[in-house]
Formats: sequence, structure tokens, C-alpha cells
Amino acid sequence: MSKKIFRSILTVAAAVLLAELAIILGCLYDYFGTVQADQLKDELRLAAYAVEERGQAYLERLTARDHRYTWTPEYRLTWIAADGTVLFDTAEPAADMANHGDRIEVREAFAAGESSSVRYSDTWSERTLYYARALNDGTVLRISIRQVTVLALVLVMLQPILLVGLFAVILSAVLAKHMADRIVRPLNRLDLDRPLENDAYEELSPLLRRIQQQRGQISAQLRELRARTDEFEQITESMNEGLIVLDQGGTILSINPAAQKLFGTDHTCVQKDLLTVDHSHELSQAILAALETGHGEMRARRSGREIQFDASRIESDGAVIGTVLLAFDVTEQALAERRRREFTANVSHELKTPLQSIMGSAELLENGLVEPEDVPRFTGTIRRESARLVALVDDIIHLSQLDEGIAPERETVDLLETAEGAASALRDTARKKGVHISVAGERVQVQGVRGLLHEMIYDLCDNAIKYNVEGGSVEIAVSKDGAGAVVTVKDTGIGIPPEHQSRVFERFFRVDKSRSKASGGTGLGLSIVKHIAQYHNAKITMQSGPGAGTAVTVIFAGEKA
Repeated sequence: MSKKIFRSILTVAAAVLLAELAIILGCLYDYFGTVQADQLKDELRLAAYAVEERGQAYLERLTARDHRYTWTPEYRLTWIAADGTVLFDTAEPAADMANHGDRIEVREAFAAGESSSVRYSDTWSERTLYYARALNDGTVLRISIRQVTVLALVLVMLQPILLVGLFAVILSAVLAKHMADRIVRPLNRLDLDRPLENDAYEELSPLLRRIQQQRGQISAQLRELRARTDEFEQITESMNEGLIVLDQGGTILSINPAAQKLFGTDHTCVQKDLLTVDHSHELSQAILAALETGHGEMRARRSGREIQFDASRIESDGAVIGTVLLAFDVTEQALAERRRREFTANVSHELKTPLQSIMGSAELLENGLVEPEDVPRFTGTIRRESARLVALVDDIIHLSQLDEGIAPERETVDLLETAEGAASALRDTARKKGVHISVAGERVQVQGVRGLLHEMIYDLCDNAIKYNVEGGSVEIAVSKDGAGAVVTVKDTGIGIPPEHQSRVFERFFRVDKSRSKASGGTGLGLSIVKHIAQYHNAKITMQSGPGAGTAVTVIFAGEKA
């Protein structure tokens, strides 16, 4: 700003100086030209009187430059006859001069008695002023004088004009700088943090008041923005989902702790390209799709987990400014979906097998294709497969109820008493299999559903009997564990290979499908056991090996009754 003020003042000063010089030169030139013209007229009038009285003798005496005369040699007198012949000239011999009858001032003087004219040199640096007067004897006396033009005058005075101009420019520059500093200094000292406390130009008061109002608005907006930023950070930091905000070029603008953990990075990745954090081509394609269509998604494995990535386009005033990327852990959902599909397929298979047996036997009976002595065998098949269907449907309903948390009210249950009841109910089955079943331990009470706890221990014992060896044993042990309780069902059966132990509690999973079907199970027993344990906040552990038997332990962490 100070430079602009300096240049403006300097330009004005230079323009004023040039204008003054032009005006002064013009006025002086006009003034002195007028004075000289008046003097020329006076000189001509005096010379005319003298020529009329004395004739050529007067003019000759002027040429001799007698000191008694005051003739100025800058003036030139020419005496011209009526036919234009030069009779006498103070500068050149008359005989050498051409006829002057065609000269405008001479011609007009013969006609009007007096005339004047001006003629310029070829270079326009000099002009000649002529005055002519008719005498009584019919002749004309002309006087002339040479004058310099304005251009010649400027050229003659160029050096002093330049010196004066240079001095004026330097002085103007100094004054302009001083004035600019004085004008700008109060502006540079303005305290914009407290606009109304400034002692500045009165003309700045509206501006300072406006600045004060805008400062108040900006401060309020900053406080609101800071509050929203803090709120956004607190929300994103507490999110279990990963959140990344990208600009249009894929640079990370914000990343929450969940996303940092997911991608194995930290906050230093902000302002870096997403490719420095993740090189997945599929993720880049999802982000590109979001920029083009508004939404993109993909699934990928990260750290053994299945992650769903959803990318959405961010727009402002109709322009795309970036992308927001959300990462959801859908491992449990994916697992549940797979289990649901497996469960549906298994249920269909398990229902289809007994139904085919029932329909086949019923069709043979209906068509009379069964011998009378074979009828009991076919009706027995129908009864067994029907019972198997009923048991399967009951187990499925039971599992659905457990999934939905539907169960009777809890009560105080003695686990040792419950174990003895389950063992008693299975003794006939164990005797037929040649398996010895026993119960040992101490009385421990827990808060739970009596029927569910009985079913849990019953299913564990039933499984231990089914997959036991001839002459084997099943031991049920109940004990205290601090404020909780422990129930262990141990058998001497065929055991479970290590690679199958993590799946035996899944629905319809069987280690040996042929043996399981021969034993008549539905494949849902251990799955029901797991759900009953979860309902009672209990944990299940298993120790087993091929040919080494199996020990299933249920650990209750609930309060002691």
C-alpha cells in the first residue's frame, strides 16, 4: 500500500511540474512576444517619420551605426518602392535583393496603409515577424525581427529544465515517501484483535466497527466448529467401526483409532495417500466406484477377521470433495450366515432321510406288497423314523427357544442331585451298552433352570454312552470352584481327533456320520449343551484324543446359592 501511495504522489508531483513548466513557458513566450511586437510597431512608426523627413540619408546613417543613434541592430528596415523594388535595406545591398511586391505584408500595406505577417524557417526553430507601413510618398517601409520558437526556446533551456525537473523529482520522492509513511504508519499499528480501541483515522471507524462485528461472528463460528470437531473426534474414537475420511485425490484427512488398528498404522498417516496404508486393488476400486456412482463396497480378510468396507461420496455445493470409508467387522455375521446355510441344509437332509423311509414303507403297505409276516417290521420302521422326526423337531424348537432366550424363571438348583437324576435315567441305556455310569462329588447349588441343567448333563452322559466302548465307564463329577461350580463328564470312549474338537458343538456336526446315525442321534445334542451353558453364563472345555476317551467340563461362574 505504501508503494502505491508513493507512486501516486510522485506521479502527481511530476505531472504538476510538467504542467507548470508548460504553462510558464507558454505564458512567458506569449508575453514577451507581445511586448516585442509592440516595440516593433513603435520602432517602425519612428523610422517612418524619419524616412519621410530625411529620406535615404536617415537609413544610411542607421547602417553606419553612429553612436549618436540608438538603433538596435536586431531590427531590419527595408524601404520598398511602389513597384516592389527594394530602395534600401539595412542588412543587405538593395541591388542584390529580389522584388518584394509579392510579399503579403508589402502588398497589404500598399492597399490598407499598414500590415503584418509571420514566416517560419525551414526547421521551425525560428520565426520572423514583419510590420509594413505606407509612407506619404507612395513607398512602403518594412521592419522585421527574428524570434525563436517555443521548441527552440525549450531546446535552449533543456539543461536548466532537466536540472530543475531532477531536483523537483527528488524532492517530490522524498516528500512522497515521508507522506506515504505517515499515512500508512497508523494503519500498520492497527490492533485488529481490539479494533474499537485503535486511535486511527476517523474515516476508518466504520471499517473497524465492521471488523469488530466480523471478529465476533468468526469467534462464534470457531467455537462452534471446535465443539463439533471435538464431538466428531470423541464419536469416531469410541466407534468400533473403522472410519477414514479421504479427499478427492485419495489423501487421508482423518482416521479413527479403530481404522488405525485395522490397517496397522497410526495418526502419522494423515495427509498421506491411502495406498501407503493399504495396497488392496479391490479397495481402490471401491473408492473409485464411490467417486463415480456415489457408493462402493467390498469384503476382505484383515488379521483373520472378515471386514466389510463401505465407501460413500462426499459432495459440497454440487462438487465432489472426497470419500468417507467405513470398515465393519462382519466376521460373526458371516459365520452366522454360513451356519444358517449349513443348518438349513442339514435340517433338510435330516428331515428328508426319515421321511423317505416312512413314505417308502407306507407305500409298500398301501399297495399290499408286504407279506403278512413282514408287516410288523415295516410298521416298526415307520414308528422309529417318526419318533426320530419328532425328536429332531423337538430339538430344533428347543434350540430356537434357547437362541431367543426363552426359558422358565431361574431357581436354586443342586447340581449333584441333578447329575444323579440324569445318571439314573440313563442306567438302563448304559447297561444295554455294557457301560458303567457313576456320580461323585459334593453338593453345589447354582441359580438356573432345573430342566435345562438336567438336559445338559443328560445329553453329555448320553453322548458319552453312545460313543463308548464295550465295558467302558462314564464318570460324572460335581465340585466347587470358588463362588462357582464345576461339572465334569468323563468317558472311556473312542475319543475325538484334535482337528474336530472345535466343531463338535456345531449343529448337525458328526465326527463319524455312519456311527452317529447308527446310534440314532439327531446331531443337535452338543449344540443344545453349548446353548444351555451360555444361557447360564457357563464355559465349556474339552479334553479328548483318539482312543483316549473324552472329558467335557462345564464351569459355572455364577453366585453360589
